[in-house]
Amino acid sequence: MRRIFTFLLIFLATLPAPAATPTAAPFASTGAVLSWINNFRSKPEPNRIPNAYKLLSQAGMLKDPETTGIYLGFLAGAIARDPKHAETWVRQTLPLPFESQWILIRAIAFSGAPNWKPLLKSISPLMPERAVMIDGYLSDKLPTPERIALEQIKPGVWKRMGDAFTFHKKPEERPVTFQSSPELLDALWGFYFASGDARPIRTIINVLPWSKDIDDVEKLTMGSMAKFTLATNAARDPSLLSLLRSMQPGASKDIAPVLKEVVDAAETMDTGRIHKDALAAIEVLKIRGPGSNRKVAWWGQVGETTLAAGCLTAALVGTVVLGIPCVVGGAVSSAAIRYWATGSVSQ
Repeated sequence: MRRIFTFLLIFLATLPAPAATPTAAPFASTGAVLSWINNFRSKPEPNRIPNAYKLLSQAGMLKDPETTGIYLGFLAGAIARDPKHAETWVRQTLPLPFESQWILIRAIAFSGAPNWKPLLKSISPLMPERAVMIDGYLSDKLPTPERIALEQIKPGVWKRMGDAFTFHKKPEERPVTFQSSPELLDALWGFYFASGDARPIRTIINVLPWSKDIDDVEKLTMGSMAKFTLATNAARDPSLLSLLRSMQPGASKDIAPVLKEVVDAAETMDTGRIHKDALAAIEVLKIRGPGSNRKVAWWGQVGETTLAAGCLTAALVGTVVLGIPCVVGGAVSSAAIRYWATGSVSQ
């Protein structure tokens, strides 16, 4: 017995020492974080996620959900890519200030990972002030991407007539849709940058027909940004270009011609034409109003469209407007359309 014990001691002494866990390199700036996001699929470094999001929080870049879609989507995509280790990154990212905690909660819910609810429940004691938001997702009261429609379903004739003759009616809360929430387009791109998953690209492709809409400012703007970002990113990313090509044969008749324009522009590096066409269409709609009729309420959207045109230009020339990442490394995101600067883009 003593000999066996001595042998075990000698054997254990000769084993190599376990490798030390590499320390995650810090980021020098938020720009470095954006570059890391852009290169994540080719060089995944999930152990740097806590450092990245702590820096973004310190820089005040996680306060407003409407300008943070790219970071939300990226974190959700990273969790979806490796749900087994996600809890480690999330716990290491905490503590965060109250105004930044929302992004961890929503990213977990938006990840669609099989274990997202248990993960969210496990970290809820670390964010007691966010109990209402956490419960909203756990109880399915708050929507996750698969439950968010592309656009709001228009009421039928009888519903509109009933509303017209109902006085002192409380205004209905507008549901969350991709049409009304441009930050969701950013979130889709962030998810793709982290995971390479085809699902967010399919959703982006589904709004391409909106780029031809002559009646709705929101749809025209969102469709134009979807078209422009797909073409620009595909021109720089052969994997994305290949994915878009593979989706062409099964595309519907309203998507197919626009998708062909996107692929052709990416293959010939002619994304500038898509940019010019988008600006021209938006300008025509601003000046003439919707093609079907001219409603007074419609003109309230014009300012928002002008903002979108500003960042279309910013994305083309690589300018960051108001600190919002119109360009993520070499990858373009929509960057929260409604916050793009009017006429203040550096050319």
